[in-house]
Amino acid sequence: MLGRAKLTAFAATAHPRRAKAFYQRTLGLRLLTDDRFALAFDSNGVQLRVQKVERVTPPSFTVLGWEVSSIRRAMTALAKASVAFERYAFLEQDAAGVWTAPSGTRVAWFKDPDGNLLSLAEAPADRTTAPGRRR
Repeated sequence: MLGRAKLTAFAATAHPRRAKAFYQRTLGLRLLTDDRFALAFDSNGVQLRVQKVERVTPPSFTVLGWEVSSIRRAMTALAKASVAFERYAFLEQDAAGVWTAPSGTRVAWFKDPDGNLLSLAEAPADRTTAPGRRR
């Protein structure tokens, strides 16, 4: 039913100025609007609405993730912008903090200024992303 509807992603912030700087400058998302209710960004055609709230209690799971062509390049660029990557004792991560899922997808996690858990993922080179198209 909603397979062809346009998706909007949501997150929350209690610190709109920091969130705006993080999502716009650090992550490079284009700011669409900044009103009293939310910050809205464009992330490759998907709208991300970061709702302005009094308090954020971040969940323990990933709230947003981006699939990138090179996780190493993305991590290097984010690290230069002072983004720290998360380490988890229950996962086998490499020295940079990348975990390789059973599917071969490589994943790394980081947090936004409110503690929301975000991720980068690089699909295995042999995964087909669309009919007739390979990564």
